[in-house]
This record gives sequence, structure tokens and C-alpha cells, in this order.
Amino acid sequence: MQKTDILSMTLPELTEFVETLDEPKFRAKQIQGWLIKGADFDGMKNLPRTLIEKLDAAAFVATAKIEKKQVSSDGTVKYLYRLYDGETVESVLMKYKHGNTVCISSEVGCPMGCAFCASTIGGMTRKLLPSEMLSQVISTERDSGERVSNIVMMGIGEPLDNYANVIKFLRLVGSADGLNKGYRHISLSTCGIVDKIYALADEGFPITLSISLHAADDETRTSLMPVNKRWNIEQLLTACGDYFKKTGRRISFEYTLVSGKNDSASDAEKLASVLKKYCRDMPLHVNLIPVNNVTERGFIPTDRASVDAFAKTLEENKITATVRRRLGSDIDASCGQLRAKTNKNS
Repeated sequence: MQKTDILSMTLPELTEFVETLDEPKFRAKQIQGWLIKGADFDGMKNLPRTLIEKLDAAAFVATAKIEKKQVSSDGTVKYLYRLYDGETVESVLMKYKHGNTVCISSEVGCPMGCAFCASTIGGMTRKLLPSEMLSQVISTERDSGERVSNIVMMGIGEPLDNYANVIKFLRLVGSADGLNKGYRHISLSTCGIVDKIYALADEGFPITLSISLHAADDETRTSLMPVNKRWNIEQLLTACGDYFKKTGRRISFEYTLVSGKNDSASDAEKLASVLKKYCRDMPLHVNLIPVNNVTERGFIPTDRASVDAFAKTLEENKITATVRRRLGSDIDASCGQLRAKTNKNS
């Protein structure tokens, strides 16, 4: 018998499931209370043994168990989580003055093939279940003993490639019966799957959408991001403009700076021009990210002076520019690095 993924259920779904086991409805609320604390069936202390046995026979809890943990000198914590089928994903806990942020993965590996990213090495194995995304948040809070106030979907995988499961995760994580996290404290990053950006706009979640842009012209972007062959910059930025009109939610643009590739003064001017052309009605913000040193990729980060000059050009064009603070550089904290090393050594 195929077992049911019980942690991916909403409370109404769980209530129906409990009734199929010939148990009273109120048990669903008890079970869910234990699930969001990270408990397995044996840890649900106030349930009768007969119910535990029924749950064990009919369902499973897709927990994320710590395989490896690295702690940076700056307080950042990198987790390699082992999933129920033996696959691994990464999460990163980042501590800021305004609260704790966890960056979670949405897929095991990534199919998008971005040239600078460690997550795509080896391609994609499978999509994560809603429960497995939820478990990364639960397990991080449980291990750290600290509340996570912000969730960033920028780890391994492309969230909009796993659309249905990500939407279910968002419903679960924001539900008052679930983790009850505020949607305005959740960010989702995409490389630019245009049809799903339009679909996300219709969902009504007041989350922050981040677009991995990384280039201002199609030739450069295609060389870095194969997704640009399917949806070019014009199509992507038009979708961004439409998303803002529909939702009223500001979009953040991520721009990874690669020395000699996309970091010149003319690149900055082109970026300002193309953003103002297609997204002129929204407040514009670009998050600049010097590329990470990924051994298999060989790209060189832009030097700080050039980063500052790039940012200055954007600011002169009335575009807010920030430089991402480098956290966890001593613990393989950029997404995919720890998993890639572990897989290589296993």
C-alpha cells in the first residue's frame, strides 16, 4: 500500500484522512500540532497506541534530518538535510539584527543549468514535496532553538519549476493552523519561468518575488542562463511589469557580477535602460552579488571597486542598488556547494 504524505496535508485534508482511519476529527488537530513541532509518530505522546499504529501503516512523515552541519564564524549555519528516500538538500540559517532568515531548497538538484551555479551540477533528481520544504523550516528552528521570521526560497532548485508543490507549501507555511509565517516575510526567487510568473500573480500571495536576471542583453544572459532561450529578457521583464500591476508587490532583481562577463560600466548602463523600459511603473531595486567561487565553474568575482562603480551607475539612474552581504563564505554557504562536495566524496 502506498503511504500518504501526511505533513503535506492542510488541516481539512488531515481531518478527512483521520476519519478514514475511523478516528474522531479532533485527532487531526493533535496530529498536526505534533507535525509542526517536527515529531514523528512515536513522538506523538498524547495519541493512543492504536492510532499510532494506524498512522504508521497508512502514512509517513517526510522529515528533513541533519546529515551535516557547518557553523560559520559570522553565525551562519549551513545544513545538509537527508530526506526520506536518501536524497540530500541544503538549507542556510542566516542571523540578522531584524531576525533570523532560512534559505530553503525546492528541488533535489536543479534542471535550469545556470553557468555560475553549483546547484545545477549533476542536473535534477526530483522535485521536493511540500512537506520536505516545510521540514527544512521546522528542522532548522528545532535545531537552532530560535524562531525563523523570514523564509527565502533561493536554495537548490527552481521554485517555479516545482510550481504545484511550492504553492501547497506556501499555503501550509502561511496557514494559522500550520507554521503561521507572514507572507510578507517570504521571498521566492526564479530564473524567469514566465508562464508561472503570471500564474503566481493570480494566486494572491503577498510574497516578495526575486528575479535572477544577471545580464542586460540576451546574448550574455543566454550564455549564463539557458532559460533565456525559452523566455528572453523582453518577455521576462514584461511579465515582471504585469506582475507588479496585478499584485502591487515590488520585485527585487538579482544580478550576479562575473569579472569580464557582465560587470562593465556599459553593462550597468544597459541594465538601467532595460529595467526602466519594461518596469518603469514599479520601484526598482537591484541586488548585486559578486559571483561565488565554485571550483567546477571557474568564474572570477568582480572586485569591490568595480562592484561599487556598478552600483553607483544604477543609483545615478534612480535605481536602488545594494550589494549582498557575504555570509558563511567559510562554510560553503552558497547553495549547492556542500551537497556537491558530499556527493563527490560519497
